[in-house]
Amino acid sequence: MTDHAHSHDHDEHEDGADGISFAAFVLSLAHTAAVHFGDIPDPVSGQRSESDLLAAQQMIDILALIENKTRGNLTAEERQLIEQILYELRLRFVDAQTPQSRIITP
Repeated sequence: MTDHAHSHDHDEHEDGADGISFAAFVLSLAHTAAVHFGDIPDPVSGQRSESDLLAAQQMIDILALIENKTRGNLTAEERQLIEQILYELRLRFVDAQTPQSRIITP
């Protein structure tokens, strides 16, 4: 396979059919979890909401499902990204059990 053909295949794997990369997808789910934790403002309203730990847990579960279902099909960088995000979100979930904890402080 030529470098050009390999590059083209890599771009299709990274960008998918809709032009979104796996990393961007995972980061968008992590961002949604941060909104549910109340750490960052809701992108629609611009307001920081109270934490919704059930919704945050659901996002963590979705990411864990994606990690499980894509095992063996990710690049090393993609695997490391999803593992790191899951680790941080799980720590955040435990930390969220105490009042007034935030990942990002204003």
